[in-house]
Amino acid sequence: MTIKKPLLIKQPEVGQLISELCGITGLIQEQFAASLGITYSTLNRCEKGHTKPSSLAMQKIEGMLEEMSDLGQKVSVKYLSN
Repeated sequence: MTIKKPLLIKQPEVGQLISELCGITGLIQEQFAASLGITYSTLNRCEKGHTKPSSLAMQKIEGMLEEMSDLGQKVSVKYLSN
C-alpha cells in the first residue's frame, strides 16, 4: 500500500489555482467549496491568499485535476512545476 502525499503548493499559486478551477469547472464559489467539503468563506480566504486549503481539500483538488485528463495535466504543470 502506498500513501499519496497531497499537493504541495504555496500562496499565491493556490489562490490562482482555485480561481482557475472554478472557471474551468463552471462552478460558482459556493458550489466549488461544497465539492471540496469546505465552506464558501474558507474558499474565499484561500483564493485571496489568507489561508491554504486543508490537506483533504487539496486531495480533492488533485482528484479534480486527474479527472480532467489533458486539461488537468496542463493546469497541474502551470501551478506545480516551480
